[in-house]
Amino acid sequence: MENISQDTKNILGLQLVTDPRWVNLASKSIEEILTDHAWCEQKAATSCISLIQTYNDRAALVKKLSPIVTEEWGHFRLVLREITKRKLSLGKQRKDVYVNKLLDFQTKGGRPEDRFLDKLLTMALIEARSCERFKRLSEGLEDPYLRKFYRIFMESEAGHYTLFITLAELYLPKEKVRKRWAEWLAYEREVMENLEVRGDRVH
Repeated sequence: MENISQDTKNILGLQLVTDPRWVNLASKSIEEILTDHAWCEQKAATSCISLIQTYNDRAALVKKLSPIVTEEWGHFRLVLREITKRKLSLGKQRKDVYVNKLLDFQTKGGRPEDRFLDKLLTMALIEARSCERFKRLSEGLEDPYLRKFYRIFMESEAGHYTLFITLAELYLPKEKVRKRWAEWLAYEREVMENLEVRGDRVH
């Protein structure tokens, strides 16, 4: 777990890869993983809507995030269809400890631009970790269909991750964005090191 795979480090910047035990546990909890995944996609769509509502005066942000709302909701429907096809139930939305830990690190008060930056970087980090998790599923699950299923989501999340970083650098100095991003990556590593390894959660 201490070794950082080169692809994860270079592509996503994450400082710690997912514990290998996670995929094994997830493979035994497919219904729970699919349920949690569905709600993650729903929350991603609503988070983008919230950003558009809050920063409606930033034309580029509105233009770039509008199709992401559609895409994330489409992902929710894809996962829901998979749940239905397997004769499983959606289940209730669960508390996301990982995301809540990230929200704790967001700037509270202070300058509006700092809060704006942290909102974008939080989204970027969630997408990056989701991408890494989906990559593990696409490589580690025994079911060939589900491996392909999660490969599609992996590729999509990678594009979303870079979009939030790009938007941050569009509105704020690149040096400021990169400095804060490095702080976020270091914090996320600590979060991952202290989270319980559970196979019924995407994060």
